[in-house]
Amino acid sequence: MQTFLDQLGGQVAPDAHALLVMDRAGWHCAGDLVMPDNITAVFLPPYSPELNAIERLWLYLKERFLSHRLWPDYDAIVDAVCNAWQQVTSDSGRIKSLCSMEWATPVINK
Repeated sequence: MQTFLDQLGGQVAPDAHALLVMDRAGWHCAGDLVMPDNITAVFLPPYSPELNAIERLWLYLKERFLSHRLWPDYDAIVDAVCNAWQQVTSDSGRIKSLCSMEWATPVINK
C-alpha cells in the first residue's frame, strides 16, 4: 500500500491535491503508512459496501463471469478472471456506469 501511495502522490499535478476515498481494510489504515503531502485519505464508514464503487464492479464481475463455476486449476482461474476483465473493459463506459457514485459527483465535477 505504501508503494501505491508513493506512486500515486508522484502522479498528482504539482498544483493539485488528491482525495483518496478508501474503505477501512487493514492495509488502508495501517499505522505505519505515510500519506504523501498532496493526498488526503477519506475513509468510508464501516460496513458500508454500498458506498464503495469498486464493490459494485466486483459484484458485476462475480454475477456475470465468476460465480457458480468450477475451474480445474489455478491457471484456469487466472484465465477466467483475465477474460472477465477484458470483457468489462472492452465495453465502453461499463466501468464508469458501474462505479459512478451519485454522492461523489459534486467532488469530481469541481
